[in-house]
Amino acid sequence: MLLLRAVPRRRVRLPPPPLSQHRGSSRTDIAPGGPGPGGGGGRVVPVLAALLGLGAALSYGERRRRAAHAAAAPSYPRYTREEVGRHRSPEERVWVTHGTDVFDVTDFVELHPGGPDKILLAAGGALEPFWALYAVHGEPHVLELLQQYKVGELSPDEAPAAPDAQDPFAGDPPRHPGLRVNSQKPFNAEPPAELLAERFLTPNELFFTRNHLPVPAVEPSSYRLRVDGPGGRTLSLSLAELRSRFPKHEVTATLQCAGNRRSEMSRVRPVKGLPWDIGAISTARWGGARLRDVLLHAGFPEELQGEWHVCFEGLDADPGGAPYGASIPYGRALSPAADVLLAYEMNGTELPRDHGFPVRVVVPGVVGARSVKWLRRVAVSPDESPSHWQQNDYKGFSPCVDWDTVDYRTAPAIQELPVQSAVTQPRPGAAVPPGELTVKGYAWSGGGREVVRVDVSLDGGRTWKVARLMGDKAPPGRAWAWALWELTVPVEAGTELEIVCKAVDSSYNVQPDSVAPIWNLRGVLSTAWHRVRVSVQG
Repeated sequence: MLLLRAVPRRRVRLPPPPLSQHRGSSRTDIAPGGPGPGGGGGRVVPVLAALLGLGAALSYGERRRRAAHAAAAPSYPRYTREEVGRHRSPEERVWVTHGTDVFDVTDFVELHPGGPDKILLAAGGALEPFWALYAVHGEPHVLELLQQYKVGELSPDEAPAAPDAQDPFAGDPPRHPGLRVNSQKPFNAEPPAELLAERFLTPNELFFTRNHLPVPAVEPSSYRLRVDGPGGRTLSLSLAELRSRFPKHEVTATLQCAGNRRSEMSRVRPVKGLPWDIGAISTARWGGARLRDVLLHAGFPEELQGEWHVCFEGLDADPGGAPYGASIPYGRALSPAADVLLAYEMNGTELPRDHGFPVRVVVPGVVGARSVKWLRRVAVSPDESPSHWQQNDYKGFSPCVDWDTVDYRTAPAIQELPVQSAVTQPRPGAAVPPGELTVKGYAWSGGGREVVRVDVSLDGGRTWKVARLMGDKAPPGRAWAWALWELTVPVEAGTELEIVCKAVDSSYNVQPDSVAPIWNLRGVLSTAWHRVRVSVQG
């Protein structure tokens, strides 16, 4: 711990005025490095506020004048990334890196305008992935001010570890360090709840990732999508042909994993599956060819008599060569109102590798498991996909069913999801200041059903208030994207709050009040009232 005690002596900056000078600094909700209003007077707050994108409130000339009086920079100690990574809390000092420099921003944690949780997202790691979310960090004065918090430099001997040629996951793409990882191999991660409802469209790098197998490496120039047409005919499409032969269609849609909020079910009884919190859900603007247009081009009719399914296979495969697969009903695939896409764009750019590059299926209003990534084959069949993930997973069962009695043949595959909502701010266990409290969250329902209301309680469900819904109204039956909501209420010092939210959709479906009655052995369809307990400082 000698290293930690030595940190303040290494810091090169002007001595700050007493902290009491800054207790009145304004606070607003931003991501790490995000823009927001300036804080109170003094030296520390403007410097640290600018670090997070708030430097516009300060005079550049004044900063230069102060810098001219700063002491000459000494030589700095060297640290490894592992050593920096040990400093993730105020107790251990909060360190971050930028380039090859190491900075101690501990003093800023409690003064951060968005609260300590957001600045701590970058603790122990690099600032760049978070700063990249906000263009303001390109301003020259931001880096100049950051230099006042420098405590060291990264060791020049560090080099990334060579990939293991025997590891099937060695070729996976790099990921944003802000993601909350639930498994590394295969990679599954969700955005921090603090950032989930900050934007209507989730940034690609923070979109939740659900992988079942290693991420395939696909060369776009040699990519071919195979569509098995009627009468044994086969349609083969290159990426360029998919773009040029079919009109581009765009749709804003939310995707949600069947296991979103599974961790709440595991607190009732153990379940099998990844311990997702509330972040296995995200929203993007998708662009691509309508699946309907491609199937009609391949020779399929608008309607087929009897029960038919459109089956998808991905390029991701297990060691035995079995690909990930899923299917949806033929009627949904051919419906012009269902907006099912063979997507090649996500939020205006090509699909990232983790999200299906070069082509994926996007089935709005349906569980994310049916939106097959890295699509290689489309086929029409009288039977559902034979894939394990269609036949023996992603199905719901009674609480009385256990692993000794479960029979997957008795339950239908999940398609449309039930109504869902969650509180993203404040976080569980937070201590919030008295006065006005803003509660934020998201709400969504499957099948294109619009969320018409979100009810919020601060006393565990005894009394309720109606939250304000944000976003544009969708056409009837095509509300594919979530609604973000917020409620601002007065709270008294010294009180304990149990914040609860529940959403109601356009069919007046409403979330159940507790988890136990909907518990199931796979922990899917976890949609009970979301509960967050916080205390009000007093």
